[in-house]
Amino acid sequence: AGDDRIVHQTPPRQNLWAVQTPQVFGYHIIAEAYRRANSEVTDDASLVEQLGYRVKLYMGSYDNIKITTPDDLVLAEVLALTLT
Repeated sequence: AGDDRIVHQTPPRQNLWAVQTPQVFGYHIIAEAYRRANSEVTDDASLVEQLGYRVKLYMGSYDNIKITTPDDLVLAEVLALTLT
């Protein structure tokens, strides 16, 4: 979608991945990436890509959530009860 919030084209689903956080990188790589960071990046992977590294995707799990808000904590508690 553009600034007008109208969908102009939908990419094929087989080409899309959902990315989870936190992302994992070797310490020396991510530390160097943050030392050289500029304000144009959106996440850790973007920082690492700017250094010329390739970022590899791994299968994750929808149950592996990042807890940021009170709602996330409620969801985590429900997941903990149902997965144990």
